[in-house]
Amino acid sequence: MHELWFNEQNSENYQVKWRVKKVLHHETTPYQELVILETEEWGKVLVLDGAFQVTEKDEFIYHEMIVHVVMNSHPNPAKVLIIGGGDGGTLRELCRHQRLKSVDMVEIDERVVANCRQYLPSIASAFADSRLKLYFADGIEFVKNTAEKYDVVIVDSSDPVGPAVELFGTAFYNNLDAILHDDGMVVVQSESPLYYTEAFKNTYNNLKSVFPLVKVYLADIPTYVSGPWSFTVGSKKHDPTEICAEAEKQYGLKYYNDNVHRGAFCLPSYIEAILRGNE
Repeated sequence: MHELWFNEQNSENYQVKWRVKKVLHHETTPYQELVILETEEWGKVLVLDGAFQVTEKDEFIYHEMIVHVVMNSHPNPAKVLIIGGGDGGTLRELCRHQRLKSVDMVEIDERVVANCRQYLPSIASAFADSRLKLYFADGIEFVKNTAEKYDVVIVDSSDPVGPAVELFGTAFYNNLDAILHDDGMVVVQSESPLYYTEAFKNTYNNLKSVFPLVKVYLADIPTYVSGPWSFTVGSKKHDPTEICAEAEKQYGLKYYNDNVHRGAFCLPSYIEAILRGNE
C-alpha cells in the first residue's frame, strides 16, 4: 500500500516528515497555499505555504499561552484586538474571559477561517461569540488606520517571511503603541530562539525600541520546529510576569496555570545571552 507523507522543509538541511491519512482539502487562496490534512499522529492539521500552523493534538499549548498570560496580567482587558489567528484558537481562548467586552479580529485570508470552521471545529469554535467583530483585511493597514483604542493586542501571525515580515517591524509596533490605551499590552509569537535566532532577537529589540517593559516567555510546542517556542510581550505599564489580583480562574485548560505563567518567564542562559546580544 502506498504511504502518503508530508515533508515540512525548515531549511536546506532540516526537514520533518508527517505520515498522512488523507488530504481533506487543498486550494490556493489569493494569499497562500492552504491544505487541511488528516495525520496519523496529530489529528487534523492546517498547513499554509508548506508549514504546519496548528494540529488538533497540541494546538492548545500555543493558544492558551498566547492568550492567558497577557489576559491575566492586565487588570482590565475589556477590549482586545487579534491580528491574524484565522484558525480561531486564539479567539476561543480569549472568549473564555468574562472581563472581555469586545474583540476585533483582523485576518487577511477569509478562506482560512472558512476552512477551519469546516474541518477544525474544535479550534474554530468561537466565531459566533457576540463580542466578536471579524474583519477580513490587512492587519498592518488596519492598525495604521483604525481610530479604536485597545487594552490588549495579540499578534497571532505566521512566520516572518513575505508580507508577514512587516508584522515584526518597528513601524508596526509604533502603530500598535498608538492604538493601545496608556496601560496597554501587546503579545506576539516570536519564533524559535534556537532555530530562528535572528527573527527572535529582532522581534525583541524592535519591541524594546517602542515599549518600556518587554519580556520573553517560552512554551514547548512539539509540532513547532526545534525546542522552545517564544512569545514576547510589550507593555506600557503592567508587568506580564505577575498575575494581577483581578485575574479570572479559568477551568478546563490543559497547559496554562499560575505556576506555568510565572515559570515561562524563566529563560535558559543561552536565550538570555541572545537577548543581551552576546550569543
